[in-house]
Amino acid sequence: MNANQRKMGSDDRILIDPAICHGKPVIAGTRVPVAIVVGSLAGGMSFEEVQREYNLSLEDIRAVLAFAGALVEEQSFHRLPSAA
Repeated sequence: MNANQRKMGSDDRILIDPAICHGKPVIAGTRVPVAIVVGSLAGGMSFEEVQREYNLSLEDIRAVLAFAGALVEEQSFHRLPSAA
């Protein structure tokens, strides 16, 4: 791993590297972005379908969800004022 790469998440399965997918988080050893996996699951694909479609392990998918959950926990959310 070089100085520009950062591994994050469960078992270091999530990689952020400016040279891979423009620095978007991907599953290490693949070019599959975290957002694609989350979006696929949100769109109704099953874990098994995501595994087959992107050649991932169940542990990869769980790492993606753990990473996304950690991001949500880090954020502060504020109610927007209503337009009157």
